[in-house]
Amino acid sequence: MSFFPRKPKYTIVKVSKNKKQDIPDDIWDRCEECRELIYHKKLEENLEVCPKCNFHFTLGAHERVKLLLDEGSFKEMDAEMESLDPLEFSGPKTYKEKLKTDQEATKLKEAVLTGEGTIDKKPVVFGVTDSRFIMGSMGSVVGEKLTRAIERATQKKLPVIIVSGSGGGARMYEGLYSLMQMAKTSAALARHHDAGCLFISVLTNPTMAGIMASFASLGDIIVAEPKALIGFTGPRVIEQTIRQKLPPGFQRSEFLVNHGLIDMVSHRKNLKETLSKLLDYLAPSLKS
Repeated sequence: MSFFPRKPKYTIVKVSKNKKQDIPDDIWDRCEECRELIYHKKLEENLEVCPKCNFHFTLGAHERVKLLLDEGSFKEMDAEMESLDPLEFSGPKTYKEKLKTDQEATKLKEAVLTGEGTIDKKPVVFGVTDSRFIMGSMGSVVGEKLTRAIERATQKKLPVIIVSGSGGGARMYEGLYSLMQMAKTSAALARHHDAGCLFISVLTNPTMAGIMASFASLGDIIVAEPKALIGFTGPRVIEQTIRQKLPPGFQRSEFLVNHGLIDMVSHRKNLKETLSKLLDYLAPSLKS
């Protein structure tokens, strides 16, 4: 044992574990696809699209309204409608708790926003689902609000535009009540079509399951944002089921437009212009 221990020839540096917390959360974002760090302000200016790989980040329902409709033109319908808990569903969280949590987080009553507005002064009935609210899944209120919006459009002979951002399909918390909404929204769109009215379906990342298997796939024109995941079930489940490797880009917008499932892919910055032109071509009699 040494009575005079030698001083180490190296320096011990202590790294604070809380260093990361000193950087405000709203300074940087990381792209989900290319993992690039993006300055938050630059991402906002680019409409929440990655400037490096063109990945389209998720937008909330109110952001979609602001992006696509003329400023100040949107008049919301059925704003106070909220879901009940018919099955008294319980799990790690009860259905009522889940609803309350997502209402507080999104400032929405439900996963869909519906109303009337204009696009370049052309009147439309507009709906948008929000994937932040129980994955944009379709419960009885989502189905009812969309059906009422479609029926309003049919009565007024207006086009319907629905922007889908729903990865949750039919909402399991409501069981059969949720599954019934697939048929109800589809039947309303059939009557809308029989009345000679236009329906444009806009698919964003992700649009899956019961949403895609009902109203989202029934558009007279189906437009998608780039690289959106679109389908009934995810590619990993399909690979496990068929025990085959899927082709590159399977279920992404570009793959689906090449195989005829959707009509076109439009970058977010061009989406309002694209919708406006479609209204000009397919509903030329519209007047504000």
